[in-house]
Amino acid sequence: MPAPTIYYIRHGETAWNAEGRFQGSQDIPLNELGRRQAADAGGILADLCAHDGRSESALTFVASPLERARSTMELVRDVLKLPVGDYAVDDRLREIGYGRWEGSTLAQMQASDPEIFAARLNDKWAISPPDGESYVSVQARINDWYNQLTTDTVAVAHGGTARALMVVLGVETSDSAADLMIEQGVVYVFSDGGLRKYS
Repeated sequence: MPAPTIYYIRHGETAWNAEGRFQGSQDIPLNELGRRQAADAGGILADLCAHDGRSESALTFVASPLERARSTMELVRDVLKLPVGDYAVDDRLREIGYGRWEGSTLAQMQASDPEIFAARLNDKWAISPPDGESYVSVQARINDWYNQLTTDTVAVAHGGTARALMVVLGVETSDSAADLMIEQGVVYVFSDGGLRKYS
């Protein structure tokens, strides 16, 4: 049986994204641009489904429990003319935890914990922020989530979980994925062992 296709959408922009602050587990709402990006992603997904001759209602929909991901999912489903609240939530899709660094910019992280910051620059995948989570552990929970998928799925989550999924599926290495920019307002399609981005 072929592996399920994943239509992956990063949540829309928040005020902290715009300010360069790392959110992690903090529940920061979408800003106005973020709401437009979510609707744009819904339109892209509708076009992809029309092109492929598939019904959006036949897909499984799942989001991170964080508000910015759930709001994005609901805006996507609204564009698709599906009941906005009819989707699953899975804690394994939550963003990487940044611990004490949540709410900080890169410069503030470096100033507060220079040694850990420097170590993490050399091995971002394995080194955790202070009281935070490593990408190794994010990869483990994303691998667990992926291995239980049985149907083509729309997942709305985060930049960190997207990087981990890329490594799980072998489309990036831990070194190449660590600093990848994951865009908002686009749809990443993981299918047939590859990855395509639609904007």
